[in-house]
Amino acid sequence: MKLKTQKSVSKRYRLTKSGKLMHKTAGQGHFNARESGNVTRAKRSDAPANKSDLKSIKQYIPYK
Repeated sequence: MKLKTQKSVSKRYRLTKSGKLMHKTAGQGHFNARESGNVTRAKRSDAPANKSDLKSIKQYIPYK
């Protein structure tokens, strides 16, 4: 049986080729002008998700 992708999960997470689960860094919505440049640059990059979430999230993204 072919599983369907949960679109809400696929928009929030991505799997790297090595199998790591990445998500966008939190706190990027607004009020970023007061942050230092180092914090702003750090927020641009993706962060690894918790390993405890890996198994449950991978079942919602079956194509990878």
